[in-house]
Amino acid sequence: MKINRINKIQEMLQETNSASIDHLCDVFNVSKNTIRRDIAELQTRGRDIAELQTRGIIKKVYGGITMNQSANSPEPFASREIKNSAQKKKIAHLAAKSVKDGDVIYIDSGTTTMHMIPFLAERSTLTILTASMHVINAASNYSQINTIATGGSLYIPSKAFVGPSVIQCLGHYNISKIFLASTGVSIENGATNASPLECEIKRFLMKKPADKYLLVDTSKIGRASLMTYCQLKELNYIVMDAQPPKEYLTYFKENNVQLITEEADLILDKTPLY
Repeated sequence: MKINRINKIQEMLQETNSASIDHLCDVFNVSKNTIRRDIAELQTRGRDIAELQTRGIIKKVYGGITMNQSANSPEPFASREIKNSAQKKKIAHLAAKSVKDGDVIYIDSGTTTMHMIPFLAERSTLTILTASMHVINAASNYSQINTIATGGSLYIPSKAFVGPSVIQCLGHYNISKIFLASTGVSIENGATNASPLECEIKRFLMKKPADKYLLVDTSKIGRASLMTYCQLKELNYIVMDAQPPKEYLTYFKENNVQLITEEADLILDKTPLY
């Protein structure tokens, strides 16, 4: 299908940083005109192509296209994992306070969300759904946690499973709380991610009748990755390691988004202090 082909082209760019027209034709067994149309659609998804090139996300070259490594390609998981580690654990601890006995929760792939697991060890009858290999491995150390893996195709940059089977799996379960990750957040672009296939999963989760939490450290404020999966006002809670800039506090208050930070010691049943 066309949409799957376009998503696969994006995944290839993120993994290899470049792709020639001829190679893409061989991989997908389609004509050059078809590939050119796919690339044009990929480049203009939610953006004007000139803006993308100005921002350095996509660069056209003779016979193909490349993705700017520094601007948009996923940073290796191992290097992301060690960045702001203390802040990420703080955020994970704060988010874990919202989880109650008997909850059925989804924990997204990410270097912040995965730190929630040790803080959930004392919960009883807790069920965790996840597509993240790191969450699966961490939860396997706690026999009292019921862990359901979505299955799917492994996406190496985030060590998470993606694809239609993930969405199909998640559709079977009643989830009470969803804990999401993002590679960059802003008022203008919302919560963003570099992987189209991961964005499809996050967008599906945003439609579930559950409380949505975004776990993000303040170093990601004002940054935008390739695709938006939700606007910040669509979230119920945003968990941060510190207070964001004033314009974010105003935005959260105007849109009834509850900010959870260590400074205010906010939990579910308290009024946010802005």
